[in-house]
Amino acid sequence: MITKQEEKLLLMLRENARISVSDLARALNLSRTTVQNRIAKLEHQGVIKSYSVELGADYLAELISAHVLIKINQPLTTAINAELEKLPQVVELHAISGEYDLIAVLKSETLSILNQTLDFIAELEGVERTNSSVILETKLKR
Repeated sequence: MITKQEEKLLLMLRENARISVSDLARALNLSRTTVQNRIAKLEHQGVIKSYSVELGADYLAELISAHVLIKINQPLTTAINAELEKLPQVVELHAISGEYDLIAVLKSETLSILNQTLDFIAELEGVERTNSSVILETKLKR
């Protein structure tokens, strides 16, 4: 269980993961050491898994997006998932029902990088086939 103070700390970190410990301490009316210790505790407990960067909407709008359906050899699912997670162009990965097993959402700055990523995925051991579609325009996003 986490305390109310830790809930406030997590909320502040989710709003801005780069906020300084000093600013957190002032806002929470705690000492820097106490805040550092609580962050370390939350990390150790697995409550805080990582810190990340949220990309701006203007930058994201300029990226080339694609959906890639992936048919895999089932015994290699874990290994394939691990390889796909390493690719920075893979921003989402979903297990799906139907003829294909996975759908990956890719985002890339250039068609060349997108093409290289698609080739890499198709050549992974255990990938039987892929079917990719480049997104030309988003008509609706909620």
